[in-house]
Amino acid sequence: MTTRIGVTGATGRMGREVIDAAVDHDECEIVFAVNRNPDDRTVRGVDVESAGAFDSLLTEREPTAVIDFTGPESAVDYVEACADAGVAFVTGTTGFNDDQAAALEAASDETAVLHAPNFARGVQALVNVVGEAVRNLPGYDVELVETHHNGKRDAPSGTANRLLEEIEKNGEFTERTHGREGDAPREAGEIGVHALRAGNITGEHEIVLAGNDEEVRLTHRAEDRGVFAAGAVDAAVWIAGQKAGNYEFADVIDE
Repeated sequence: MTTRIGVTGATGRMGREVIDAAVDHDECEIVFAVNRNPDDRTVRGVDVESAGAFDSLLTEREPTAVIDFTGPESAVDYVEACADAGVAFVTGTTGFNDDQAAALEAASDETAVLHAPNFARGVQALVNVVGEAVRNLPGYDVELVETHHNGKRDAPSGTANRLLEEIEKNGEFTERTHGREGDAPREAGEIGVHALRAGNITGEHEIVLAGNDEEVRLTHRAEDRGVFAAGAVDAAVWIAGQKAGNYEFADVIDE
């Protein structure tokens, strides 16, 4: 069955990639694409409409799922509208504060909501193995370095925070140290966290585990944003058949 997709932030970096991925996907049809400032633009032959018409488009075009890569405030507005309309919602937006995260959770009571900080399958594999590495190397120092383009707003990245959660869950760590300056020797139980922002780097995450005169490096490097868009489209196809609830990209991968 064809998955009918709505796209938000359609003229942004990721919005354009999502449209490309959905147009090329055999099981998808884009029924609308919106942006705050559409300027009568088209992306891959898809007309971009005003985000102000989002609520009415949900009713008129009847999408199966909406894919969102915008910002925390707009993503909350979109997910609440989707919850009211009973439309599944997939978002890769990051940087939510506690209230905004709670709004996503509340929306999942009414419709299927999938939030992932990263839709690359390789990143999910990295999440799966980093916990095992930490368990197998107790007492090793752990540092995480993430690098993104110079326009990325949130730091650490959502992916970095997800990796940090997995590290903390599987080891004896008491704090995150964000960068170092001056007299700053490493303290027991800390995880060093470093965020680099430069050029148009798509995304790189590296975890360093060091001790016992050895080191282990686990690295994921995304070479094109299309990998994130393809994963988000796969998630939209998968979530279309799910009941209301809160889902992760791991659920898509596992199935």
